[in-house]
Amino acid sequence: MIKQFLAKIPRKSAKSNTPDADGGGSSTSVTTDVGNSSFINTYNAISSRLNSVKQMSSSIFPASIMSGGEMIDPHVPFKDVQSSDKLRLLISKLNLCSKLYDFHNQDQDSAEKDIKRQTLLDIIDFLSSESPKLSEPAMFAVCKMCGNNLFRDFPPKRFFYSPRGEKEDEEPSFDPAWSHLQLVYEILLRFLSQSSLDPKIVKQYIDHSFILRLLDLFDSEDPRERDCLKSVLHRVYGKFMVHRPFIRMVVSNIIYRFVFETEKHNGIAELLEIFGSVISGFALPLKNEHKLFLLRALVPLHKPKSVGVYHHQLTYCVVQFIEKEPKLSSAVIKGLLKYWPVTSSQKQLMFLSELEELLEKIHTDEFEKIMVPLFRRINCCLRSTHFQVAEQAHFLWNNEHILHLIMCNRHVIIPLVYLTIEQNSQNHWSRTVLNLAQNMMKMLNDVDQELVQSCQGQSEEDKSKSTVVAEKRRLIWERLESIAGFQPVVGSVPVLEETSACIVSC
Repeated sequence: MIKQFLAKIPRKSAKSNTPDADGGGSSTSVTTDVGNSSFINTYNAISSRLNSVKQMSSSIFPASIMSGGEMIDPHVPFKDVQSSDKLRLLISKLNLCSKLYDFHNQDQDSAEKDIKRQTLLDIIDFLSSESPKLSEPAMFAVCKMCGNNLFRDFPPKRFFYSPRGEKEDEEPSFDPAWSHLQLVYEILLRFLSQSSLDPKIVKQYIDHSFILRLLDLFDSEDPRERDCLKSVLHRVYGKFMVHRPFIRMVVSNIIYRFVFETEKHNGIAELLEIFGSVISGFALPLKNEHKLFLLRALVPLHKPKSVGVYHHQLTYCVVQFIEKEPKLSSAVIKGLLKYWPVTSSQKQLMFLSELEELLEKIHTDEFEKIMVPLFRRINCCLRSTHFQVAEQAHFLWNNEHILHLIMCNRHVIIPLVYLTIEQNSQNHWSRTVLNLAQNMMKMLNDVDQELVQSCQGQSEEDKSKSTVVAEKRRLIWERLESIAGFQPVVGSVPVLEETSACIVSC
């Protein structure tokens, strides 16, 4: 009886779990192991059917379409698709070009490299001919593709500079991947040049990290790449006003690291060339940030041995600052005197040419602040044994503005340089310097003969004093030699005898 009763329980439970005709269910349902197993089997069957349906839907509807985007074969030409699909095709082509290849081995993946190059050309033609208004995914794809191709680490290289301050290795190093990099730079430049480009949207992709890595590329050894970077950075600086302070800060840090740490960087000349046009656009009065950039970044750039590589661009930037605010000229010349070269005649020639340009812009009140240390340094150049340095120093008197400043302060300046000019006019080995010094002496006599006579008297007095000092020094040395000659020698060690105290004064 018990077995028969238990056998009937599952059937009652199954019936109690079945809804009634009116939609009601039994309140006295009982679950057993048999009921659980049947429920699990039913659930597994339903799950397998759902999975098969899901697989079928994924095969029919790709994930890109289900997410709202349609993948298009990147090898399809733009002319073969409708206008509404061209942006999606552009994204597909950009994604294809994001793949990198090893260009050090030209034979490896040659077919894929040709396809990528042709795709890059198609993108350039599309951006230049269509001038489309890019969507935000397309902007992101452009920035991503450019970043993947351009941003890379350069191998370390040692620099060797000649006495002229130029790199001894005159042969530039060319990147083997330039055939692709050039096209990527062209795409980035055309992208930034679009009039419909909204900087408020693009700035989230061309952000500080992007700009920082872009500026790091200026250390490339390929001059072609640095030339392209000039155009790109100039366009970024003009397009994104919000990034301008950051760009100036990063460039300042690059200069600091170059001047005070490494003295090795390939792109200083290009960076200064960009900032030459940037400085010309500074509004007046100059901000304190801009003045600090001049005094803490540009002026110390005169220190490195390689200044000859970028001196032309550096001079242009400094002169631009002086034209904006002439009051800065005295501070700049003080910095120039601080880093003035002593042993390199080629650097002295560069400094003298820059000094002449600065003195053409200086005002009288600023000139008076620095004229004494300035003409002490010029006096050293006037008596230089290198004839080009001496000539360049004498040529300063041929500049009308500089000559006017000198004549207005001749009672201070002429005594500092008169003795050197007089000596050069008498016995300098270079005929050119001799003629220049004689012309200067004649000019000084015509302008202020009393001052010349006073300087002559002072120079004669100084000569007599120096003669007395030299004679006194000679006598002292003779006395010391005679004392040393009378000392007895014991073995190999001389024994000093007590002698009367000898006062030596030089």
